[in-house]
Amino acid sequence: MRSQILRSVQSAAHKSNYTRNYASSAANPERKVTILGAAGGIGQSLSMLMKLNPLVSTLSLYDLAGTPGVAADVSHINTRAEVVGYAEDSQLGKALEGSDVVIIPAGVPRKPGMTRDDLFNINAGIVSNLCKSVAKYCPNAIVNMISNPVNSTVPIASEIFKKAGTYDPKKLFGVTTLDVVRARTFYATKAGLPVAEVNVPVVGGHAGITILPLFSQAYPQANLSEDIIEALTKRTQDGGTEVVLAKAGKGSATLSMAYAGALFADACLKGLNGVPDVVECSYVASTITELPFFASKVRLGKDGVEEIFGLGPLSEFEQKGLDNLKAELKSSIEKGIEFANKN
Repeated sequence: MRSQILRSVQSAAHKSNYTRNYASSAANPERKVTILGAAGGIGQSLSMLMKLNPLVSTLSLYDLAGTPGVAADVSHINTRAEVVGYAEDSQLGKALEGSDVVIIPAGVPRKPGMTRDDLFNINAGIVSNLCKSVAKYCPNAIVNMISNPVNSTVPIASEIFKKAGTYDPKKLFGVTTLDVVRARTFYATKAGLPVAEVNVPVVGGHAGITILPLFSQAYPQANLSEDIIEALTKRTQDGGTEVVLAKAGKGSATLSMAYAGALFADACLKGLNGVPDVVECSYVASTITELPFFASKVRLGKDGVEEIFGLGPLSEFEQKGLDNLKAELKSSIEKGIEFANKN
């Protein structure tokens, strides 16, 4: 009896998924998504998640090595996107041509004891070289930057695109969605709320104290003490370190980052396709503070950024956090700009 029930459920699920995917793909335009760093820890999971997205018609996977295997594996999933894998420098241009969205998780992950300077020294050069190719082969693509330190790599990308004459601030995004995902999860757990119904804006940057969750603006509101809010803020800021330590040197937050990256890419695709009122937090060129880049709520549209929202009312604790983060974020931005102008 149990096996019969299981077979019935599986059959119904298969028919439902097939119908839903077919209907979704039939109504959507052709969209090419390219992942640079697709064979890495984030890249492989992100490749699978983007293959599941019915808005993607072509999924282009690039890395220096290993990508043909990832592409072969992912291509067997019975969803709309056609998958092609590219490897080595010589194939980067072909991977990028015609891309609507380029997602960049390339680079090394953070390991125990690794400073932000260590991470910067390795990943800055990688991001710089990839962005030069993006400017050459798909200058109109929306770029989703995942490679850390995002506070610096987004400014690096902006300078590279400026030099190439292709910079459009509306189309360059630092992916800070994982901070939002963590804030939602931690807040919902502590408040006893269904996590799917919770939203928490996260502003600032994407490292340490520059990550500022605005729990005073969380929805729905829960009556949590100041001590709990401070602890939730600290945990959200240290979420990456929590995972790095838990994995004991064998990895970083690759799975949750891939999930967050897929969520934000989906939002970008919806915006491109004209879906109204697509709002996500992201690190973008901004004038809502005196800093040239800042994460806040952004409405996404057919040309990328459609509207950047202000911070709204802050609690005293959040205002203090905002004041404290600016110096570090400013330094990270300047470091990225300086690197790009020297290379």
